[in-house]
Amino acid sequence: MQLIEAPTMITAAGIPPKVIAEHAGRLNTRDPALSIAHMISLHRWKEPGQTPEFDEYTVVRARTR
Repeated sequence: MQLIEAPTMITAAGIPPKVIAEHAGRLNTRDPALSIAHMISLHRWKEPGQTPEFDEYTVVRARTR
């Protein structure tokens, strides 16, 4: 078992930019097959479609202001 003391914060592409707090995955736990993250994005955020090569679980919280 591994203790994850804090997520790794990432500013990601998109319009407007979004912030991702990765709890487990490539950056925080060195696991290339999994991503568990909390994504914070502004209302009407968009980005091109993606096809990740890993299992991705994201919590999305939309802000309206």
